Amino acid sequence: MEHPTERPPDPRVLDGELWDLLLDQLAGLRSLVWGDDVPADPVVRAEGLRYLLRFVAAGIAACVEYDDTEAPELGRYIENRMSWGLDNPDCNYSYTRIRGDTTYRVSGNRGTARHLELQVNTGHMADGDFAGWRAVSAMSGDELATDPGGNFELILSPEEHTAGNWMRLDDTASFLLVRQYFDDWEHERPAELVIEQVGFPYPPAPLSTGAIGARVELLCQWLEVGARCWEAISRAILAGTPGDLTPFRPPAEASGLKGQAYGMGAWRCEPDEAVILTLDPPPCRMWGVSLCDRFWQSIDFANHQSSLNSAQAALTDGGRFVGVISHDDPGVANWLDPAGHREGTLALRYLLPEVGDLPTMRYRTVARHDLEGELPADTPRLDPAGRRAVIERRRRAVMRRYRR
Repeated sequence: MEHPTERPPDPRVLDGELWDLLLDQLAGLRSLVWGDDVPADPVVRAEGLRYLLRFVAAGIAACVEYDDTEAPELGRYIENRMSWGLDNPDCNYSYTRIRGDTTYRVSGNRGTARHLELQVNTGHMADGDFAGWRAVSAMSGDELATDPGGNFELILSPEEHTAGNWMRLDDTASFLLVRQYFDDWEHERPAELVIEQVGFPYPPAPLSTGAIGARVELLCQWLEVGARCWEAISRAILAGTPGDLTPFRPPAEASGLKGQAYGMGAWRCEPDEAVILTLDPPPCRMWGVSLCDRFWQSIDFANHQSSLNSAQAALTDGGRFVGVISHDDPGVANWLDPAGHREGTLALRYLLPEVGDLPTMRYRTVARHDLEGELPADTPRLDPAGRRAVIERRRRAVMRRYRR
């Protein structure tokens, strides 16, 4: 494997050619928002422009800032202000590039998130090879040995370490992804994590033209191939007819979160309509439902109740979830607010469900003026003062999770 410090000089950095290439790739994103088949709706265009800026920012994080395999650092490249790729509102994502032929140490405190997983993956999200990504190794918080205070050290290396926590690397290993799932947003605490290459002779060498050139090339790929990958998946879902959702269990070698079942499909709701969702949640560690827009970014989940999980949802006395998608507050506790959007992807996730059939979420569209008569009598309710208090708590919880 070629080490970044050994890359030959890149004359395109010296003469500016690489910058011109990057500008061309940026211009190529225009059709994602202003294409002939994209609705000329003010909300769609405004969110679309913000999405492109967020996607560029995420690409700079994933392809440039956290692409340093010599002196790696776990950083965020997905969050509520940098949303893309059907991100989960319940999850904090951290990322860094690594090499498979060296040894790294991850240390810190496990925190109190409902679920934690560290995963070494192949490939890169810039390459758009969604089906080809593979998990080399993974370790959950359940498997992680910690001291009584939650502190730990974890070794990532090609050679097995029999003492303490260890994750395997091989010559296909490309990046480390950390997912932290929060059920109780208000009280669960994020992990504190540091990664370092064992034995690296700090300080690192000055950034070379070859190293930054390779990262900008990767960013260009992110803006072209990666962006089209997510667009194609979102468009395929939008082309479908909204309906019931039954999650599926991905294969064990897939790069998604281990033990999570995923369900996704189109949702549509006009201002004179409402969508009633019903679900009998399965026994599992946690579950969640969320709304994404047509660009596959989670609808603002800090300032809108656009998602709900097992700790946030209000269930009927019989344990059933009854939710409503509508453009105005229906006075239902489990209102899913589309924040002005009329269509997108509806995502349903079960984390570590018990063995057996996975329950289906039922989907039914009714006229908005008929909604009250269509709801079960025991549907949990919430008045305007209660709604305001819920949103205030959500905002504070999200800011604490990201430590703003």
